[in-house]
Parts: sequence; structure tokens; C-alpha cells
Amino acid sequence: MGGVTSAASTPVPASSPKLSTPVEQGGPPSSVLGLAPVIPVVVLEDAADAVPLARALVAGGLPAIEVTLRTPAALDAVRAIADEVPDAVVGAGTVLAPEHVEAARAAGARFLVSPGWSPRLLGAMKDSGVPFLPGVSTVSEVVTLLDEGITELKFFPAEAAGGAPYLKSLASPLPRARFCPTGGITLASAPSYLALPNVGCVGGTWMLPADALAAKDWDRVRQLAREAARLAA
Repeated sequence: MGGVTSAASTPVPASSPKLSTPVEQGGPPSSVLGLAPVIPVVVLEDAADAVPLARALVAGGLPAIEVTLRTPAALDAVRAIADEVPDAVVGAGTVLAPEHVEAARAAGARFLVSPGWSPRLLGAMKDSGVPFLPGVSTVSEVVTLLDEGITELKFFPAEAAGGAPYLKSLASPLPRARFCPTGGITLASAPSYLALPNVGCVGGTWMLPADALAAKDWDRVRQLAREAARLAA
């Protein structure tokens, strides 16, 4: 499995974090937006880091983990987390084509996230059997997806596309649409998004600083994840 190891300095917590969306062991969640207030967006260069990183995030209270398909190690990382961290709900991000959908599902991804969408990609995600978040940044895209019966969306790139004020302006005219904004969000700015009635969670990377990942400082990742998880309070 690409040299993946299950060694980790961070122990698995004695009890799993409580999820607001019920998830059967190993099965897909009913909704991506109800898994946690924050979904860590993970880019892994080495699949051997996948299991200890996932255990640190779960121990900190962030069980939903989006592994982006941006590196050769990504699918091995998804597979390792799915196989070895049962308390994690691992998904695949940066899903750009139907073949990504198939590969991610085969690796054990339990949800899918894309930065945007095309009719072909949307069809593959619909057929995948797992929940998914297609990316949008315009009102027309939101209306088009609502017309397709899709109400849970990724708002990307959140800060560059208008941030929390933009999403707030959509709540009244498009009350069925709910979002996971991602892109440039920090611990300081996340509460302004989570306070909105049409935001279910946010995606972010601030709990995964590059220096901590390079040093394999899983305790620091766990502490930062714990800070992020407290945003639900």
C-alpha cells in the first residue's frame, strides 16, 4: 500500500467524536455538511503520513477528512485511512473527472468534493453512491444545480469569490442551497461563515501547517484540530 505505516505518536481517542450526521461504520454519510464544523483539506506527498495524520485529526475532533487528488500519493492515502482509521470519514477532493470518481470510490472514499463541475463530472458523482459537493462560485451555477436537485454545494474559492457577505446575500433568494465554503478561510474567519444559516461547515488547511507536516508533528496537528472543532460550540 505505497509504504503506508500505521505508526503514530497520537493515540486514537477512547471514544469516537460524536457526528451530527449518522454514519455507519465504513458506509457513506447521509450528508457531508453535517459531519463536523470544519473539514480539513489535506494534500499529502507521502502516503506513509496518511494514517498518523488522520488519527491526529480524529483525536482532535475532526473526523471528516478531505484528501485532495493533487499528488501521486493521494489514492494510497485515501485507501490507508479507509483501512486503518475506522473513526475517520475519508473523502476525496479535487475530483475533476469521472475517472477520478471511480478511482476515489475504489480506494474507499466516502464522499467527493470538486472545485467545479461539468455535466459529465456531475453525472459520475451522482452515480457514485456517495454524497458529493460540486464547487460553485456564481448564482447561476447554484440555480442550475438546484434545478438538478442538488442542494449541498462547495463554495470555492470562498474568500476570493466574495466571502461570507456573498453567501449571506444568497440565503434569502436561494434558501434551499447549503454550502461548505473553502479557500482562504482561517480560524479567525471561519466563525463568520459558520454563523450563516446556509453554511453547514467550512473547509480549511490552517490546522495542517506545512512545518508541522514536514516535522511529522502530529501532536501539534491534534491541538490545532481541537481548536477548530471547538468552533461548533
